[in-house]
Order: sequence, then structure tokens, then C-alpha cells
Amino acid sequence: MEQSSSQKKVIVVGGGFGGLAATEALGGRKEVSVHLLDKRNHHLFQPLLYQVAMAGLNPSDIAFPLRRYFSSYKNVRVTLSEVEDVDLKNKRVFHSGEWESYDYLILSCGASHSYFGNDQWEPYAPGLKTIEQATEIRRRVLLAFEKAEKCNDPVEQANLLTFVIVGGGPTGVELAGAIIEMARKTLAKDFRSVDLTQSRVLLVEGGPRILAAFPDDLSDHAKKDLENMGVEVKLNTMVTDVSDKGVRVGDSEWINARTVIWAAGVQAAELSKKVSNETTKTGRLSVEKDLSLKSARDTFVIGDQASFIADDGNELPGLAPVALQQGQWAAKNILRSVQGKDRKNFEYNDKGSMATIGRTKAVAMVGRLHFTGFVAWVAWCFIHVLFIAKFRNRIFVLMQWLFSYFKFGRGARLIVNKKWQAYNKTEETDNEKP
Repeated sequence: MEQSSSQKKVIVVGGGFGGLAATEALGGRKEVSVHLLDKRNHHLFQPLLYQVAMAGLNPSDIAFPLRRYFSSYKNVRVTLSEVEDVDLKNKRVFHSGEWESYDYLILSCGASHSYFGNDQWEPYAPGLKTIEQATEIRRRVLLAFEKAEKCNDPVEQANLLTFVIVGGGPTGVELAGAIIEMARKTLAKDFRSVDLTQSRVLLVEGGPRILAAFPDDLSDHAKKDLENMGVEVKLNTMVTDVSDKGVRVGDSEWINARTVIWAAGVQAAELSKKVSNETTKTGRLSVEKDLSLKSARDTFVIGDQASFIADDGNELPGLAPVALQQGQWAAKNILRSVQGKDRKNFEYNDKGSMATIGRTKAVAMVGRLHFTGFVAWVAWCFIHVLFIAKFRNRIFVLMQWLFSYFKFGRGARLIVNKKWQAYNKTEETDNEKP
């Protein structure tokens, strides 16, 4: 793709929801040429990533090649490359071993999990942000069932059937509900020597309630739904240690569990550390009202990487709708600047929030209206189908959901990982607390 002398060059770093929306809004515009850089060659529909982790969907059902997505835009170039550094003063980024200049820059690198200074816990408690992490969680969960099937020690069998999810946000809630349903309904009849209905799922939350971003009534309803499904919800409980044997909560309580999943805390992308700018404690870059940096007005930061303070004084959460709207807004402000017009301050249109808990169970809020149960679940399905509408496999995803609804089906139960053999050879038999 050649850039004409009259075009301004825009580099977009990150092909998540924000970067995707920004690139699409700039696509086909004669005023600009766009170069989208991402270390992965696909856009990932993260809201359904837990379905991959729980063997409900295949990775290809929720991912789409970036090149294919933008193939019809002649002014958009896509490159598989990781940006290692940024030079805001000289307006250039470093990737693929060289510097590339730009006129405008959009940073949309997302976020990763934060272990609050305990990164040594990650091998024992993977997070859920990428396809690789989702398939690893799926491997661990399914392999725990398989090992329990051939285990003759009732104590170790109980440990294998104990699952701990750390973090009571939407991801933690979704995972807890999905694991308990998988164990007690989807797979219960598939095993002969072990009773999967005795599986134990614990959701550990450091705060006073789960789904803290939701109103109290919806948070309480979600907790009751989980408990009715069989999930043990532990509130005001901090995890103080994690190992391959389980987790320690508080100062003394140890929970034996062979599968631990981390869904607590996030931190902005590492690239944020390369930017000289005010940041929050989670590493998010503070942005101006037009989504640009105070120190570099031609650089825009959006999505999970940005800290935007709304008019009510609260920071906008790291949600897909926020990133989508910010991506579109940043693109429009760039076009306005190119055209010599004044930029406009970002205004977030909050269309509501929702979280699924289990089969026919969800919570949702739209303005002042609160929904629970089947109605909220249907709304959750409908909204996600709309969001994923630009993927070629949206119909298949919907059919998978319907199959799961009527049959509790799980169509992606394969344990395919090169670590399987090594993991299988190191079965834990020590049941004592460390």
C-alpha cells in the first residue's frame, strides 16, 4: 500500500475492539492511510473466550483474521508485528527491527492479568485473556476429570475435583457457573468410576460482593444463583498463596485444589511503560477529554490501556463497548484534525451491562431497568450475536449455544496439548497441606 503525499499516516497498535473500531472508521477514507500492527494475526471476541475454556466453542468460532477483515479497504495495511517501543517526540514506533514514522498514533494494546506482585503464581493459576490461555484452562479442567476417573485415592480424587476461581468479576462468575454445569450435567454421565456431581467449585472474591460494577440487587441475585447451582462463594477473602497443590486464603486457611484459575485484577499493556505520561496504579495511561495524551496531542489511547475520567468523576471500565466507542471517536477526531476542524470531547453512551451465570441464568441492567434469569440470558445471547455479527461464523456460534441450551452439549472437549504427557507423568499424590 503506497501512501499519497496528501494522506496523513495513522498507525494503530492493537487489533482488539478499540483498534478494530478505529481502523474500520478510518478505512476507505482518502485523507488517511492506516497501518494496523498486532502481535497476533486475528481479532479475538473476548466476551466468549470463557466458552472456549469450558469446551463450549472452538477458538476459530470467536476469532477472525485481521487481514481478511480489512481486505476491502485499500488504504489499510495489516502487519503481524509487536511494537516494542514508541517515540512520541519524534512520532515513530519501533517494530520488526526498525522505526516507523506516523502523523497520528492510536494505542489500543489492551491489558493483561495482574497477580499483584506475585507473578510466580501464574504457572499454577492461568488467566483468561488469550486463546492460548483458554485452551490451557480447558486442558487442565478436562484432564482433572480424566485423572479423577483413574484415581483410587478418595482424598486425591476430591482434590482433583476441586476448582478454585480467584476473582468475582464477570469472567470469574461465568467460569464458576460453567465449570459446575459441565461437571454436574454435561459430563456426569460420561464417566464410570468417579461421580462428577461431587465436584466442588469455589469462587473467591476479595471484596464484599461479586460483580462489584453491578448494582447491589443484581450482585446479590448472581450470588444466589451461583450458590443454588452448587458454587461456594467466598467474599472478603484474599488469596495469599498459590501452588500446584491449591491456594491459601487469609492467613491460615488452605484449600486443596488441583485446578486454579485467575480472574482477579488487570494491568495495562507493557507498552504503556514506554510512554512518558501520567498513569494509574494499574498502568493505564491518563487521557484528555478528546482521548489524546496531554504530552502528545497526536497520540490517542483507547480501551483498557486508557484511563478516561467521565463527568461523574469515575474511570470508565475496561469493557468492550467502551473500547468500541472510543475507537470510533478517536478516528473521528483524527479526521477532524486532518480537515482542520476542532476535536470533540468523548461522550460514552452507556447502553447497559450484563453477565451470564449459567444456563438460562444471567443479570443485566439497561438504564434503570434490571433483568435477571431467562430474560436477561436471552438478552445476553442477543447482544453477543449482534457484536459478533461481523464474523463469518455467527450462525454457527448461535447454533452451538442452542445445542448447549437443549442438550448441555460441549463440542470441543479434546485434550490436545504437547504438555499432556509431562503433566500426566507428574500426578500429585501428596495430600498434605504445604
